[in-house]
Amino acid sequence: MHRFTQYMNPHLGGLLERLCLDTRFVRGEGCYLYDDEGRRYLDFVAAYGALPFGFNPPEVWQALHEVEASQEPSFVQPSSMEAAGALAEKLIEIAPEGLRYVTFANSGAEAVEAALKMCRAATGRPGILTTHNSFHGKTLGALSATGNDSYQQSFGAPVAGFERIPYGDLEALRRVLEERGGQFAAFILEPIQGEGGIIVPPPGYLAAARELCREHGVLFVLDEIQTGLGRTGHLFACQAEGVSPDVMTLAKALGGGLLPIGAVLCSEAACSEEFSMKHSSTFAGNTLACRVGLRVLELLTRDDQALVRQVAENGAFLKAGLEQLQRRYSNVLRDVRGRGYLLGLELQVDPDTYGHASFLEVLSSQKNLSPLLSSYLLNVERLRVAPTLNGSSVIRIEPPLIATRQMGEQAIVSIERMLGALAVGNTAELLHHLLGTQTRPHFVSVSSGRSLPTPTGAPEEGRFAFLVHPVTPSNYAEFDKSLAVLKPEELQRLALRFNDMSTPFVAGSTRIEAQGGKTAHGEFIVVPRTAEEFLRMPTRQAVAEVRAGVELARERGAKLVGLGAFTSVVTKGGLLLRDTGVALTTGNSYTVVAAVDAINQAMSGLGTRPTDAIAAVVGATGSIGRATAILLAESVGRLLLVGNPANPERSLQRLSRVAVDLCRSVVQQLHRGQSFEPGTLADAVRLQGSLPPPDAEPELFAELVAGLARQDRLVLTTDLAHLLPQADLVVTATSSIEGLVTPQILKPQAVVCDLSRPPNVSRAVKKARPDVLVIDGGVVAVPGLPDLGWHFGFEQGLAYACMSETMILSLEHHYQDTSIGSDLNLPTILHLRETGAVLGFQLAQLRSFDRPLSDAEWHRHVQLRKSA
Repeated sequence: MHRFTQYMNPHLGGLLERLCLDTRFVRGEGCYLYDDEGRRYLDFVAAYGALPFGFNPPEVWQALHEVEASQEPSFVQPSSMEAAGALAEKLIEIAPEGLRYVTFANSGAEAVEAALKMCRAATGRPGILTTHNSFHGKTLGALSATGNDSYQQSFGAPVAGFERIPYGDLEALRRVLEERGGQFAAFILEPIQGEGGIIVPPPGYLAAARELCREHGVLFVLDEIQTGLGRTGHLFACQAEGVSPDVMTLAKALGGGLLPIGAVLCSEAACSEEFSMKHSSTFAGNTLACRVGLRVLELLTRDDQALVRQVAENGAFLKAGLEQLQRRYSNVLRDVRGRGYLLGLELQVDPDTYGHASFLEVLSSQKNLSPLLSSYLLNVERLRVAPTLNGSSVIRIEPPLIATRQMGEQAIVSIERMLGALAVGNTAELLHHLLGTQTRPHFVSVSSGRSLPTPTGAPEEGRFAFLVHPVTPSNYAEFDKSLAVLKPEELQRLALRFNDMSTPFVAGSTRIEAQGGKTAHGEFIVVPRTAEEFLRMPTRQAVAEVRAGVELARERGAKLVGLGAFTSVVTKGGLLLRDTGVALTTGNSYTVVAAVDAINQAMSGLGTRPTDAIAAVVGATGSIGRATAILLAESVGRLLLVGNPANPERSLQRLSRVAVDLCRSVVQQLHRGQSFEPGTLADAVRLQGSLPPPDAEPELFAELVAGLARQDRLVLTTDLAHLLPQADLVVTATSSIEGLVTPQILKPQAVVCDLSRPPNVSRAVKKARPDVLVIDGGVVAVPGLPDLGWHFGFEQGLAYACMSETMILSLEHHYQDTSIGSDLNLPTILHLRETGAVLGFQLAQLRSFDRPLSDAEWHRHVQLRKSA
């Protein structure tokens, strides 16, 4: 961890590290930076305009050495300050007409603070009018003038008296001044919005706004902190329209890239005795900063402002080259704007850009695309650019004023390579530098044609959403197929970076048309955390992240939200989310239906009588394991309930409760007249003798459990390795991310139904135990086999049973909590089985290790059992 992250800003430092923007620069010279490994980077950020002559300009350093040699005093307040007076005189000499006095500050934000105080003191009015999407600094007054709520909310800003109008909108300005002009001391704006996304106002806007302010006695304040001192190809940006403000703020370039300094230039009317006598600063106007400022002005005005004129020419050349790229890559580069060396590239990537799912679209929607592309240009092209803070889709191009035309050509070439990858959706290329590998991936083109359905709005159409998450990093390549070229370990590293800077997003949508004509529209919402991350993080954080996904679903119109995989586990089967204002389901009831149906189909096809089978349920204390055990008791002869060995005593207590529930369920059905096939565990319950009533105390059912245990028909254990080799049928339903079921602990020719995701069956079983049939439980064919938008590794139209339950409930407009918590009830399970069949949901073709089980494989397993 860098000391910046460790001791200064862990949050920003962590983000820079995730984006690989934490390069350690050890030397700067002119327009170039050098990192700690000697690599050179072309800097086109210039510290947001604070490096007019690049890094370590010799002539500016010389000004400092001259102060050192002369021993001129640095701080002499209160007295007449020689260097400050000289700099003030020079600033007024070159400033727009009408500006008369200068007040110095230590930064741009302080200059804005001083300007606001100045205007209030001069007019006696409290109001400050500003614009949306503006940026004026982060001290409290400057922050109040900044037109972005997200920067203000945590700091008690805006303070009283601040009001915003749209930037560039003269009618909005006219209306507010005509209605309430007497309330406002000043109207402050940037001649070109910088952090707002390099927004250039309409021609004539500044001049007309100046006149409107004059008519209503409102001081016109131009914030030229970023645009001033040559940045736009004029010494001051307002000179392009011949506009003279009442107040103008400067900073950034005035310090020559070496020292901080700010300045407020004002007209005689804006300068009051009240302000002049009560505003002061210990360090403002210090000798070192002012001598540097004088050298900066000397360099900018030398040879009839030759450098500023060069910025205008080279800036026009650079903009023209970027505009050519915009025409070539118009699907991803919406606009090129700005003047001089203050340019912005506005990116556009949305769900329709590529015609297929792409993480680039997700990054764009969550305002992370421009930082990611800036990281790509830095790490791959060695070109340093930066995103704008308010205009999150904009990359700023802001080189030092000394940057040459050749440097501009180099930047255009680098940006073109970036845009080429962006235009075709080459996610792997644009992200590979985050993975710590020098090998550039081979791009695999992904076919387009994606057309996601949208809700019809018809009242008869069901509305649902289902939360998913990347159970393993390989799921990312299923969503964005251009990532399929990355290795598993690379996907893992990518997931760790991506997940920390992402929030829930919509990955796909679908329309379900069931038998009988019922329809439902649904969306799949990704909570970007792997199973391993969910298990590691504090419960409160995990629940908060899942809650964000549920709230997104509700905001988008879902009336029922399904919780998939670990979004259910970490919220205790949805119990911790029942206050979200939308119906929830874990989908676990229909998962049990699909699992038992798959088991019965496999056992029947293999010619195995369930009553002759010993079945084991691994994870029997979970909601799915518990319900599966209860259903299996109706068909198998002997049942092993396996709990978590990490806490044997507690696990055995929970297994005892499951066994009691199993016996109670059997008794309830017997009381309703249900009969069970001889030899089944359920029939063994009947044969125990006098049975308690269904609502009897648990202790009476515990006696039944004890009797079954004495007969070795029902076994409760945490010793997986010892007892699993006895089982003909194994069902896994745990929340573990480990491969618990290994080749050496399986009985010959066992059948294993793996319901866990990630799988609980080790991949080694596939190779080492060809006699064992492993089936992936809980996979269902949705009616009509619709495109779900994200196929979860399946063929089109297949879904997990938990998803299918959410669809079934939505088709039935059953907007009530279902399958919540750990106690699934048999009536609900059986009702969903019946309703699903009526609507056209069917068990999918049996699958093994994430692919369909072929006829040849099935035939081999059948023959193995016949020969045995």
